[in-house]
Amino acid sequence: MALTPSTMIPLGTPMPAFALPNADGKAVDSNALDEKPLVVMFICNHCPFVKHIADGLAAFGKDAVAKGVNVVAINSNDFASYPADSPAKMREEIALRGYEFEYLVDEDQSVAKAFDAACTPDFFLFDRDRKLAYRGQFDDSRPGNDAPVNGKDLHAAVNAVLAGEKPADDQVASIGCNIKWK
Repeated sequence: MALTPSTMIPLGTPMPAFALPNADGKAVDSNALDEKPLVVMFICNHCPFVKHIADGLAAFGKDAVAKGVNVVAINSNDFASYPADSPAKMREEIALRGYEFEYLVDEDQSVAKAFDAACTPDFFLFDRDRKLAYRGQFDDSRPGNDAPVNGKDLHAAVNAVLAGEKPADDQVASIGCNIKWK
C-alpha cells in the first residue's frame, strides 16, 4: 500500500465541469447540479484508507445533503486491473454502506486528471460559485491509529462555506492509496 498525499491545488481554483455515469449507468452532469456548495470525493472500493472511513463517508453524505450541499463520489481507478472497483462492485458498496450520494464512474480517468486528484480518498469542496474552498483530509483518522472517524475537517469546511465564511487556510493533505492509473 503506497501512501500518496493529495496534491493540494490552490484554493479558489474553478471546478472542472464533468459528466459521468453513476454505478447504474445514469448520467450525472455537474452543470445540472443546483447552485449549492459541492463536495467531490475521489474514492474507490478496495483502498484500506477508504474502507477505514466508509461508514463515516455515508454519515457525512447524509448530513451534508440535509444541510443543502451537493455530494458526489468519483471512482477513477482502472477497474479492468482492479475488478473490486468495477461498477457492479460499486453498486454492492453503495448498498453495503448506505451511500445516498451519487457514486460516479470515471472510466477514462479524465475527471481525476482535471481535478489533479492523486489518492483515495481525496476531497474537494467548492462554494456556490464553484471555486475551491477546501481540499484535504476527511479527518485525522487513518488505518491503525486511534483517531476517531468523524470527518471533522470536512464538516468544519462545509459549515464555514454554508455560513458564508472561508474555511481555515491551514488544511491538511489527505493521505491514501494512489489512484490506479491505466
